[in-house]
Amino acid sequence: MTAERSGKTLLSKGSPALDLTGAEADALFSEALARACAEVGRVSSALLLPPDLTRFHSRAGLLTVIAHRELARAGAAVTVMPALGTHAPLSAAARERMFPGMPAALFRDHDWRRDVVELARIEREWVENATEGAVSYDWPAQVNRLLRDGGFDLIVSLGQVVPHEVVGMANHAKNILIGTGGKEAIDKSHFAGAVYGMEKIMGRAETPVRAMLDEGLARSAGKLPPVFYALTVLSAGNAAENAGRGGGGAAENAPALRGIYCGFGRECFEQAAALSSRANICLLDEPAQKVVAYLAPDEFRSTWLGNKAIYRARMAMADGGELLIIAPGLERFGEDACIDALIRRHGYRPAKDIRAKAGGDGADPELAGSLCAAAHLIHGSSEGRFSVRYCPGPGLSRREIESAGFEWGDISEAMARYKPLGLAAGWNAADDGERFFFVPNPALGLWALRQRHFAAL
Repeated sequence: MTAERSGKTLLSKGSPALDLTGAEADALFSEALARACAEVGRVSSALLLPPDLTRFHSRAGLLTVIAHRELARAGAAVTVMPALGTHAPLSAAARERMFPGMPAALFRDHDWRRDVVELARIEREWVENATEGAVSYDWPAQVNRLLRDGGFDLIVSLGQVVPHEVVGMANHAKNILIGTGGKEAIDKSHFAGAVYGMEKIMGRAETPVRAMLDEGLARSAGKLPPVFYALTVLSAGNAAENAGRGGGGAAENAPALRGIYCGFGRECFEQAAALSSRANICLLDEPAQKVVAYLAPDEFRSTWLGNKAIYRARMAMADGGELLIIAPGLERFGEDACIDALIRRHGYRPAKDIRAKAGGDGADPELAGSLCAAAHLIHGSSEGRFSVRYCPGPGLSRREIESAGFEWGDISEAMARYKPLGLAAGWNAADDGERFFFVPNPALGLWALRQRHFAAL
């Protein structure tokens, strides 16, 4: 039995109150990685699959730096390929910020449109059953060809487990089959989740899309080197907790590292997801008439990423309420030029409108051929239940914002009124007494009404 198939967990450390320092994380992860290498046998070459800068707070940058150091000390050649999915490749500055001190020559870019191979294909009937009839098509398990053909002895998949709009809880098989996957796999998985309904998916470890990923990985057994997963769980820390953090992707006001789970197989993901459900889901006892979300300019430059403010807050919104998104770094809609053009053409519209444009009479062939874009447009609509007002910086005009289906707001007025920099998460009040709920970084959690969505938590 291979180490991958054994499902062995080699590190399980976490709790909602834990706050691991960089030194503690280093010691724990270094030991787990050494044990993983011993499980595999001789490791002469390894491929590291971390996230990109859009997951800067994941602390995966720190773990990647540690993995490179430890593997190099052991004499292994290391290659790093950020699991970009549809995201744009990292700039030199972004790479250095995420992975400080690591040589640029180690890095490879993932091209989701061209550089992939198919490992297995799940038949239409299986997918239809898993999605409860939401979609009816087959689905390919795809990866960047480097994973299969690179001659590596070990793959180290690194990243954060956090509520996610497509798969329920991010990471594990998603990092492999979506993060390094191809266009067809990304299109079909994202559309399946959107049509099934993201409010039935977010914050849950067992979902139709997760089942597709797990099945795809199972059917790919033996076609990849052993995959060692290193998974983090983070949540907001207080000022005292934040003081003194640094190195390898930790920011001055970084969230606290609540847990690290490492191993082969799925058990480490299940443990991380259980902690994430406690650490990352904020449950409200009353709906929020006004939610204000802030998108840090160095992290959110597109609505493809920035719409996490919509995804993650929608289950907390009152009917008829307003979600106001302050986005000083916003400069485009899609991370990919083709998807950006489709967003500009169709805008964020109700699901029934987008589904009609993606299939059936009068469909747009380009949108039908880019189902991940269609899924994103569905995700970005409030379905008319609440309004979404974007307050961008100079990168996007009022005309562009409104043509995409959003309301526009003046960022200077929003910054002056809500004072998001340094504002505490949760319920706040403006100077005139207006009550609002503040989300400082929507990528780090999920906000929902307790009784309506997560009464059991």
